[in-house]
Amino acid sequence: MNRINVTKEKLKEAVFENIKTQFRKTIDQVSEDQVFHAVAYAVRDIIVDQWIETHKTYEQEDTKTVYYISMEFLMGRALGNNMINLQVNAVVKEVLEELGFDLNLIEDQEPDAGLGNGGLGRLAACFLDSLATLEYPAYGCGVRYRYGIFEQKIIDGYQVERPDEWLKNGNPFEIRRPEYGVEVKFGGNVRVAKDNDGREKFVHENYQSVRAIPYDVPIVGYGNSTVNTLRLWDAEAIQSFDLEMFDRGDYHKAVEQQNLAKTIVEVLYPNDNHYQGKELRLKQQYFFISATIQQVVRKFMKNHDNIKDLPEKVALHINDTHPSLTIPELMRILMDEQGLKWGEAWGICQKACAYTNHTIMSEALEKWPIELFSRLLPRIYQIVEEINRRFCAEIVDKFGYDNDRIRRMAIVSDGQIKMAWLCIVGSHSVNGVARLHTEILKNEELKDFYEMYPKKFNSKTNGITQRRFLLHGNPLLADWVSRKIGTDWITDLTTIKGIEAFVEDEKDRKDFMQIKYENKVRLAEYIREHNGIDIDPRSIYDVQVKRLHEYKRQLMLILYVMHLYNELRDNPDSDIVPRTFIFGAKAAPGYHRAKKIIKLINNVGNVINNDPNINGKIKVIFIENYRVSIAEEIFAAADVSEQISTASKEASGTGNMKFMLNGALTIGTLDGANVEIAEEVGEENCFIFGMTAEEVINLQRTREYDPWDMYNNNQAIRRIVTQLINGYYAPEDPDLFREIYDSLLNGGGEPADQYFILKDFDEYVEAQKKVDLAYRNQSEWARKAMLNTANSGKFSSDRTIEEYATQIWKLNKTKVLLPGENV
Repeated sequence: MNRINVTKEKLKEAVFENIKTQFRKTIDQVSEDQVFHAVAYAVRDIIVDQWIETHKTYEQEDTKTVYYISMEFLMGRALGNNMINLQVNAVVKEVLEELGFDLNLIEDQEPDAGLGNGGLGRLAACFLDSLATLEYPAYGCGVRYRYGIFEQKIIDGYQVERPDEWLKNGNPFEIRRPEYGVEVKFGGNVRVAKDNDGREKFVHENYQSVRAIPYDVPIVGYGNSTVNTLRLWDAEAIQSFDLEMFDRGDYHKAVEQQNLAKTIVEVLYPNDNHYQGKELRLKQQYFFISATIQQVVRKFMKNHDNIKDLPEKVALHINDTHPSLTIPELMRILMDEQGLKWGEAWGICQKACAYTNHTIMSEALEKWPIELFSRLLPRIYQIVEEINRRFCAEIVDKFGYDNDRIRRMAIVSDGQIKMAWLCIVGSHSVNGVARLHTEILKNEELKDFYEMYPKKFNSKTNGITQRRFLLHGNPLLADWVSRKIGTDWITDLTTIKGIEAFVEDEKDRKDFMQIKYENKVRLAEYIREHNGIDIDPRSIYDVQVKRLHEYKRQLMLILYVMHLYNELRDNPDSDIVPRTFIFGAKAAPGYHRAKKIIKLINNVGNVINNDPNINGKIKVIFIENYRVSIAEEIFAAADVSEQISTASKEASGTGNMKFMLNGALTIGTLDGANVEIAEEVGEENCFIFGMTAEEVINLQRTREYDPWDMYNNNQAIRRIVTQLINGYYAPEDPDLFREIYDSLLNGGGEPADQYFILKDFDEYVEAQKKVDLAYRNQSEWARKAMLNTANSGKFSSDRTIEEYATQIWKLNKTKVLLPGENV
């Protein structure tokens, strides 16, 4: 019996009814996609009763709620996750089998939601899952992108971006809520007037505006009745169709406002290599933030009399710098609409807002040109200027007049508005996402601010939801774990430590490796179908899947593959364990060098995969359009987890945790959360190499590094780097990879080899030799893999959310009971 007592008969009846009413068909006429929609609507109907009861409970108990504001929510597919958290997946599977359908094939009909790109968005999705499972009142707040970031196609080895049409057939789990629509204003001018009491008031005039319409998506908690909400904002024109213009024959003008509105929500991270792209990004950010904050205040005032009590009932969490406009927008509403004075409004703002920093890299901390910002958001600009004026006075009060310090710390300086600085000043909490990351923020990037506000800074190491990445993504291993230690791990991952009791048992080691093998076969079948390449499930699956950025050093791995291939070409009979290198990554559309690295990976793969002389000892695979649904299969199948970012550059990483949970061994630098992974599992159960964060920071400071020394003194390095420009992997265009060559040896506006790929290369090769040697002893490898799974307990997002909820947001758990349900 499932927890909410859904019978096969009721579910089957609901599926038949949905097929009839949605598609005017009977069960023998429907496609798999139509069955998916029929099942999804049946599952949504189960959810809705709990959803209603959840929000009724929150209102009755007047709970404090966190609004988690993020540009990205990389949710993946919803049906499977919702079935698991409702605990109805077994009964749904039975019903579909009786109707002649395979649940896995039906789940595959659902496109991944196009709401995110990388770790930032996936973290937000994991957090929402944990908030609902732990029974904390929460909203996720984001944008309903019509075409996501893009669908990646690999054509002739190049990344080609296509629109991600994930909404083409609708989203059965979303509900449009036009009654909560709000107006968002852009441009125009601000006029100062007097109200009836003679006080100054600011009047926004001559603006353009759009209507923000929310679409609500349920976030189901595991094994309870809590259903929180992901609220996604879509944009519509205030007047969508101008009939007068149409009748005059000006058809484009007639729908101009609707087209302007649509543009705001078309894609995630529009290319900002040009002015129009920058303007659209800023407009997009303000659009969803203004809509969110307007609705938050409106909802609060519906049930409360005094706006000054807002921080007692509302926590606003700013996920990286993209939602930083939360602070001035809240100030605008508190002063211009609620009539508060600056000091009162600022106190409320700082108490309500908290900020997570996700990047150490200074160039990734958002900055906006004053000219653009002030023109597009005139009232918000006035408020930011006043925040800056008062903050600069505060700097002088604390440190005396120090022009250099003021210039470094000012929110508005050198023609730019520094959004991370705004977040720090306007929030009561500033957290990093791993211990090392937080220390670097305090001692390097944000040192001035730490000296000024030491009590604001804290660390919250990231986490992942085991329900998505083990229970759903790796059912074979999940079942094995549950048979061994019970099911408590599903909601308390620390209990997975119990697996350690079985690591010395030879049969359990073999069973663990057999599960890994079956998952490798599953991935091999996917690769055969989508890449047309046969890979050996007995080979080492050596995997690097993540957003493509130079600091993540996908280039280092493909250079190592080139090195290994050279060794095999020189000595075809070399005794190496066969290795399959698996890459998956999207590069930002405007990131030219990153796209060249994708081309290099594919060209190298094309040469190696078609060379009969190496007897298939190595293969190179690039997974097209990497996304959450295929990630689940990859994590389950991986033997080796490549976490090789330049030390000090990766804030945390969460892919490292997903691989660890699924029994892959990490080869990596002491960067981000790798440091804590190595502490938990022991360095003897992973492969650590390379410079430390301190060494990297010192080398960057002294600039005492010349990559030509590595090139001139190391024959293996010289050979692979030269192959970038001698036509070995691009005979039709030997200069194709010249840009990559130059980045390693000559720079080009930045220091040569700025991410120390050549500097760390020898140690990386030695670490890879250790991987080869360790894998030969399958029993010992199994022991290490089992220990990785057993020691992954710290890295659950449930633990992270408990820390946020109790230490930053000050939330209370709220039990939701359905009618007739007992505590």
